[in-house]
Formats: sequence, structure tokens, C-alpha cells
Amino acid sequence: MARYSEKAHAPPTLSVKGRDVRVRTIGFLVLAALAVWFIAANTGSVTIRLWIPEVTLPLWIVLTVTLLAGMILGMLLAYRRRARR
Repeated sequence: MARYSEKAHAPPTLSVKGRDVRVRTIGFLVLAALAVWFIAANTGSVTIRLWIPEVTLPLWIVLTVTLLAGMILGMLLAYRRRARR
């Protein structure tokens, strides 16, 4: 049976300014920059209906809260998946 070295299971990396950076990290940074740009570009006010009350807020607040909720849910799911293994 063939033996695998530790390098065989290492995540894919790219060299940036002489440092090895995971491709996943680069993708995360690109998505984070796009999210910040998108939130900063949308500054108008919106009316949101929360079952009964209606709330008027700047759109950047709504987008930021939505982004944070998505990040928290993603981290919770990743934690649960890791705990099952």
C-alpha cells in the first residue's frame, strides 16, 4: 500500500509576496471586499415590514445585518459539521 506524505493532504496554496496563502483565504478576501463595496454603494433608505410594524432604515444597515446573520449561521453550521466528525 502506498504511503501519502503530509503534502498530499495540504490545501491548495498560492505564493503571494513570498508567503504561501491558501486559495480559500484569497477567495474569502475577494468576497469580503465585494460585500463591503456593495454595502457602501447602497446608501438609500428602505421600508421593511416586520410582520406588523414597518421600519424605515438605511439600506446599508439592512445589508450589514443580513451579512452578519449569514456569517453567524454559516459558522454555526460549520461548527456542527465539525462536531459530528
